[in-house]
Amino acid sequence: MTVTPRLAHFVLQTNQLPAMTQWYIDVLGAHVVYENPAMCFLTTDEEHHRVALFGPPGGGLPERTPATVGLAHTAFTFPTLGDLIDKYLQLRDKGIEPRVPVQHGVTTSLYYRDPDGNMVELQIDNFATPEESTDYMHGEEYTTDTIGPSFNPLALAEAYKAGVPESELTTRAWALKTEQINVMERMLTP
Repeated sequence: MTVTPRLAHFVLQTNQLPAMTQWYIDVLGAHVVYENPAMCFLTTDEEHHRVALFGPPGGGLPERTPATVGLAHTAFTFPTLGDLIDKYLQLRDKGIEPRVPVQHGVTTSLYYRDPDGNMVELQIDNFATPEESTDYMHGEEYTTDTIGPSFNPLALAEAYKAGVPESELTTRAWALKTEQINVMERMLTP
Protein backbone atom coordinates (compact mmCIF):
# COMPACT_ATOMS: atom_id res chain seq x y z
CA MET A 1 0.00 0.00 0.00
CA THR A 2 1.32 3.42 -0.97
CA VAL A 3 0.80 6.17 1.56
CA THR A 4 0.42 9.65 0.13
CA PRO A 5 1.37 12.67 2.20
CA ARG A 6 -0.98 15.57 2.84
CA LEU A 7 0.03 19.19 2.80
CA ALA A 8 1.09 20.26 6.28
CA HIS A 9 2.08 23.91 5.92
CA PHE A 10 3.83 26.50 3.82
CA VAL A 11 6.50 28.97 4.87
CA LEU A 12 6.89 32.52 3.60
CA GLN A 13 9.92 34.72 4.11
CA THR A 14 9.10 38.35 4.73
CA ASN A 15 10.51 41.74 5.65
CA GLN A 16 7.09 42.67 7.11
CA LEU A 17 6.42 40.08 9.81
CA PRO A 18 3.77 42.03 11.80
CA ALA A 19 1.84 43.11 8.68
CA MET A 20 1.97 39.63 7.18
CA THR A 21 0.84 38.06 10.46
CA GLN A 22 -2.18 40.36 10.68
CA TRP A 23 -3.05 39.83 7.01
CA TYR A 24 -3.18 36.04 7.38
CA ILE A 25 -5.21 36.40 10.57
CA ASP A 26 -7.70 38.62 8.71
CA VAL A 27 -7.85 36.71 5.44
CA LEU A 28 -7.74 33.11 6.66
CA GLY A 29 -9.22 33.57 10.10
CA ALA A 30 -5.99 32.03 11.38
CA HIS A 31 -4.69 32.29 14.90
CA VAL A 32 -1.14 32.48 16.18
CA VAL A 33 0.14 29.33 17.86
CA TYR A 34 3.72 30.54 18.33
CA GLU A 35 5.66 33.68 17.58
CA ASN A 36 8.92 35.39 18.36
CA PRO A 37 10.60 38.44 16.80
CA ALA A 38 11.77 36.42 13.78
CA MET A 39 8.89 34.02 13.07
CA CYS A 40 5.23 33.32 13.48
CA PHE A 41 3.29 30.06 13.17
CA LEU A 42 -0.43 30.26 12.40
CA THR A 43 -3.15 27.68 11.93
CA THR A 44 -6.73 27.52 10.76
CA ASP A 45 -7.58 24.04 12.02
CA GLU A 46 -6.33 21.16 14.17
CA GLU A 47 -2.81 21.21 12.68
CA HIS A 48 -0.16 22.82 14.90
CA HIS A 49 0.60 25.24 12.05
CA ARG A 50 -0.48 25.70 8.44
CA VAL A 51 1.34 28.96 7.70
CA ALA A 52 4.78 29.89 8.94
CA LEU A 53 6.19 33.36 8.46
CA PHE A 54 9.92 33.93 8.77
CA GLY A 55 11.34 37.43 9.03
CA PRO A 56 15.11 37.34 9.25
CA PRO A 57 16.50 39.80 11.80
CA GLY A 58 17.17 43.09 10.07
CA GLY A 59 15.06 42.14 7.05
CA GLY A 60 16.75 42.96 3.80
CA LEU A 61 15.31 40.14 1.72
CA PRO A 62 15.04 41.09 -1.96
CA GLU A 63 11.54 41.85 -3.23
CA ARG A 64 9.91 39.40 -5.63
CA THR A 65 7.64 40.11 -8.55
CA PRO A 66 4.50 38.20 -9.57
CA ALA A 67 6.21 37.13 -12.80
CA THR A 68 9.23 35.40 -11.22
CA VAL A 69 9.76 31.65 -11.06
CA GLY A 70 8.41 30.06 -7.91
CA LEU A 71 5.17 29.44 -6.11
CA ALA A 72 2.30 31.13 -7.97
CA HIS A 73 -0.30 30.98 -5.21
CA THR A 74 -1.78 29.06 -2.33
CA ALA A 75 -5.49 28.21 -2.24
CA PHE A 76 -8.02 27.76 0.53
CA THR A 77 -11.48 26.26 0.03
CA PHE A 78 -14.64 27.45 1.74
CA PRO A 79 -17.55 25.04 2.24
CA THR A 80 -20.21 27.17 0.51
CA LEU A 81 -20.66 30.11 -1.82
CA GLY A 82 -22.29 31.99 1.04
CA ASP A 83 -19.18 31.48 3.18
CA LEU A 84 -16.93 32.76 0.38
CA ILE A 85 -19.14 35.81 -0.13
CA ASP A 86 -19.22 36.52 3.61
CA LYS A 87 -15.40 36.43 3.71
CA TYR A 88 -15.22 38.70 0.65
CA LEU A 89 -17.50 41.24 2.34
CA GLN A 90 -15.60 41.05 5.65
CA LEU A 91 -12.29 41.64 3.88
CA ARG A 92 -13.73 44.41 1.70
CA ASP A 93 -14.88 46.18 4.87
CA LYS A 94 -11.24 46.03 6.08
CA GLY A 95 -10.00 47.48 2.79
CA ILE A 96 -8.72 44.14 1.47
CA GLU A 97 -9.96 43.72 -2.11
CA PRO A 98 -9.42 40.74 -4.40
CA ARG A 99 -6.77 41.32 -7.03
CA VAL A 100 -8.38 38.90 -9.47
CA PRO A 101 -11.82 37.26 -9.25
CA VAL A 102 -11.98 34.27 -11.62
CA GLN A 103 -14.72 31.85 -12.57
CA HIS A 104 -12.58 28.84 -13.42
CA GLY A 105 -15.67 26.70 -13.93
CA VAL A 106 -14.30 24.08 -11.59
CA THR A 107 -14.00 26.70 -8.83
CA THR A 108 -15.27 30.19 -8.08
CA SER A 109 -12.13 31.99 -6.95
CA LEU A 110 -11.02 35.26 -5.42
CA TYR A 111 -7.28 35.91 -5.61
CA TYR A 112 -5.72 38.32 -3.13
CA ARG A 113 -2.18 39.65 -2.74
CA ASP A 114 -0.70 39.62 0.74
CA PRO A 115 1.50 42.56 1.86
CA ASP A 116 4.55 40.95 0.21
CA GLY A 117 2.73 40.31 -3.07
CA ASN A 118 2.16 36.57 -2.64
CA MET A 119 -1.10 35.46 -4.25
CA VAL A 120 -3.68 33.71 -2.06
CA GLU A 121 -6.77 32.14 -3.61
CA LEU A 122 -10.00 31.84 -1.65
CA GLN A 123 -12.38 29.52 -3.47
CA ILE A 124 -15.31 27.17 -3.48
CA ASP A 125 -15.56 23.99 -5.49
CA ASN A 126 -18.36 24.31 -8.04
CA PHE A 127 -19.02 20.57 -8.16
CA ALA A 128 -20.14 18.20 -5.43
CA THR A 129 -17.49 15.55 -6.07
CA PRO A 130 -13.90 15.39 -7.31
CA GLU A 131 -15.09 13.13 -10.13
CA GLU A 132 -17.52 15.79 -11.40
CA SER A 133 -14.73 18.38 -11.26
CA THR A 134 -12.39 16.10 -13.20
CA ASP A 135 -15.07 15.40 -15.81
CA TYR A 136 -15.60 19.16 -16.24
CA MET A 137 -11.85 19.68 -16.65
CA HIS A 138 -11.88 17.19 -19.53
CA GLY A 139 -14.84 18.90 -21.20
CA GLU A 140 -14.82 21.42 -24.02
CA GLU A 141 -15.50 24.56 -21.96
CA TYR A 142 -12.47 23.98 -19.73
CA THR A 143 -10.06 22.65 -22.34
CA THR A 144 -10.86 25.64 -24.57
CA ASP A 145 -10.05 28.09 -21.75
CA THR A 146 -8.44 26.62 -18.65
CA ILE A 147 -8.37 29.94 -16.79
CA GLY A 148 -11.89 31.28 -17.33
CA PRO A 149 -13.42 34.74 -17.18
CA SER A 150 -13.27 37.27 -14.40
CA PHE A 151 -16.38 38.41 -12.57
CA ASN A 152 -17.44 41.27 -10.35
CA PRO A 153 -17.40 39.98 -6.74
CA LEU A 154 -19.79 42.67 -5.51
CA ALA A 155 -22.24 41.75 -8.27
CA LEU A 156 -21.89 38.12 -7.17
CA ALA A 157 -22.65 39.07 -3.55
CA GLU A 158 -25.66 41.14 -4.59
CA ALA A 159 -27.02 38.42 -6.89
CA TYR A 160 -26.57 35.81 -4.17
CA LYS A 161 -28.39 38.02 -1.66
CA ALA A 162 -31.17 38.58 -4.22
CA GLY A 163 -31.71 34.83 -4.45
CA VAL A 164 -30.15 33.99 -7.81
CA PRO A 165 -29.52 30.22 -7.67
CA GLU A 166 -25.98 29.13 -6.84
CA SER A 167 -26.12 26.78 -9.81
CA GLU A 168 -26.32 29.87 -12.02
CA LEU A 169 -23.85 32.06 -10.09
CA THR A 170 -21.10 29.44 -10.25
CA THR A 171 -21.01 29.29 -14.05
CA ARG A 172 -18.86 31.00 -16.61
CA ALA A 173 -22.02 32.13 -18.40
CA TRP A 174 -23.02 34.21 -15.37
CA ALA A 175 -19.48 35.56 -14.88
CA LEU A 176 -19.35 36.72 -18.49
CA LYS A 177 -22.39 38.95 -17.85
CA THR A 178 -20.27 41.08 -15.50
CA GLU A 179 -17.52 43.55 -16.34
CA GLN A 180 -14.39 41.72 -17.50
CA ILE A 181 -10.74 42.34 -16.68
CA ASN A 182 -7.63 40.74 -18.18
CA VAL A 183 -7.11 37.87 -15.75
CA MET A 184 -3.56 36.93 -16.74
CA GLU A 185 -2.40 40.54 -16.77
CA ARG A 186 -3.75 41.03 -13.25
CA MET A 187 -2.15 37.77 -12.09
CA LEU A 188 1.29 38.68 -13.41
CA THR A 189 1.49 42.33 -12.36
CA PRO A 190 1.90 43.77 -8.86
